Amino acid sequence: MSNKKSSPCIFPTAAEDLKHASKSEPTSNSYRLAYSDDQFLLRDELRAVRLQLEWLKPDLIQEEQGIESTVVIYGGARFLEPEKALKKLNDAQDALEESPDDEHLIKAYRQAQMLVKNSRYYEDARYLSKQITHKSLDNGGDEYVIVTGGGPGVMEAANRGAHDAGGKSIGLNIVLPFEQKPNQYITPELTFQFHYFALRKMHFLKRVVALVAYPGGFGTLDELFETLTLVQTRKIKPLPIILLGREYWQRLIDFDFLVEEGAITEADLNLFNIVETADEALSILNTSW
Repeated sequence: MSNKKSSPCIFPTAAEDLKHASKSEPTSNSYRLAYSDDQFLLRDELRAVRLQLEWLKPDLIQEEQGIESTVVIYGGARFLEPEKALKKLNDAQDALEESPDDEHLIKAYRQAQMLVKNSRYYEDARYLSKQITHKSLDNGGDEYVIVTGGGPGVMEAANRGAHDAGGKSIGLNIVLPFEQKPNQYITPELTFQFHYFALRKMHFLKRVVALVAYPGGFGTLDELFETLTLVQTRKIKPLPIILLGREYWQRLIDFDFLVEEGAITEADLNLFNIVETADEALSILNTSW
């Protein structure tokens, strides 16, 4: 290999030219540099460019931050930590005592009871993420980095567990019509925002070495089944896929029915494991790593 140093680039950088261009007022938008013209970049015809940018920006930043491998944790945004869930239950109970025949209050009280029951997933995800992050730090901190969708609920719990352990974690947030903001426990330099669901899901899997899916709704199911499909069709290499919360997953999805109907093969049931606790999940992960 040659020891000759590369010559410096003789062309001005894009940043330098943008600085020079900003000194003069453009006569019209057509005169703006293309890469600094928001109206141009947002045109429908530029969708392919925006897709490329949304792939490149998070990928380059993770590379610069030294991220080598990740553990993805999926889960519902609506599952609260126990203290907050209990407060909602107490508030719902107080309201129901005032109007015991109100159907809406009865329904709200039952939903609050379920929130308390499911709050265990928040604590479980926090614990699991903390233990994985300890392993990450033992390996230098760049492997087994926790990545979530960056929102509240189980996602927050997982980022929080990594924060508790003193490690870094990634949040892949997405713009939604209603308010959506990243939780406070994500490493700031690794907090990303997406427009395209498809690009976001690709980033979930770019560096993944294991995936844990907690109970959740449509988003969790979408992300889980895309991963299962990619492994089943051998579009990505096999990896540990763990579904945590046995009762939830067995009530939600009858995998044996899919086998009986011929929709999947019996061998496809080996693509994932259903467990009840974080310690069971850790046992599987430690065996695979």
